Amino acid sequence: MTPQALYELLTDYASRRPGAGSRHRADLDPVPHDRGIGLAMSPQIPTRTLSWPGTLYGRPVAELAAWLAAWEPYQATVGMAATNAALADLAPPPETVAVRPGSVLPANLALFEYFLPRLAGKKVVVVGRYPGLAKLGEYCRLGVLERTPEGNDFPDPACEFLLPEADWVFLTGSSLTNKTFPRLAELSRSAYTVLMGPTVPWLPELADWGVDALAGIEVLDPETLRQTVAEGGGVRIFEGAVGYRLAELGAPHRLEWLKRRISAVFAEKERLNAAMENWYGRSAGRFPEYARLESANRRLSRLDTAYKTLWDAQNAKPATIPGTFEPSP
Repeated sequence: MTPQALYELLTDYASRRPGAGSRHRADLDPVPHDRGIGLAMSPQIPTRTLSWPGTLYGRPVAELAAWLAAWEPYQATVGMAATNAALADLAPPPETVAVRPGSVLPANLALFEYFLPRLAGKKVVVVGRYPGLAKLGEYCRLGVLERTPEGNDFPDPACEFLLPEADWVFLTGSSLTNKTFPRLAELSRSAYTVLMGPTVPWLPELADWGVDALAGIEVLDPETLRQTVAEGGGVRIFEGAVGYRLAELGAPHRLEWLKRRISAVFAEKERLNAAMENWYGRSAGRFPEYARLESANRRLSRLDTAYKTLWDAQNAKPATIPGTFEPSP
């Protein structure tokens, strides 16, 4: 999958929902709509003015999600949050693990505490500094890559040296927003790679980039989340508003996840086909949801290819996927 195909994939998923409004803050962006809330970490770049305040509420989420392709960092952040809002109903698979705060590391570092037994003595690289992260260095050989380095942090260019040598890489989901993800994931192929944070979308296709686990968030208390973000956001969202969920992308779990996605998209495609047939039976104009139908067809094709490739690798023989998208025995 090329970088362009990755962002087209995210845009296609976002186009499945017509959406609702948006709110913006300078630290953590929440985009709510009728299916849920999408989050994305804002860039750590000071700005005095933005061109769109007061104009986003009520605009289609799919329209805002297209901003993810932008190179202007704040615009891309709104696009990522809108994408996650559109994906909010695509719940992580049942095999995910709820990761809650422990007793060793701060609440926002609960994911690192969950992995501590496996990190002991390993070379661990974290892309993006998290408050309180220094304590993790007591348990492993820690390196931190940061765009605005402080203390013992390494600057961005060090990724070319550190990531290929790492045993574990924790990669911030914000790398999807700022477009560094494709290169960082490529450099991390030899490591166990965890894509983590409020920005992470629940897409099994990210395994094609060498991601071994997704550590996204689940919203535990929507009202508390909205209030916390409105009042400053940051790590306080992990104090009851959201919690981490972990989905390891091993082949068996991913096959089941892909099957469920294929079934859901196939049903969406069938509904749209039926709606289009009904539309043209009573109208001469263009089917108003034709773009969504095209998007569903593209997603179904990608999911089908991903499933067949993974099935073949696991079973050493071609998979046959009939209309029900179940592999033949």
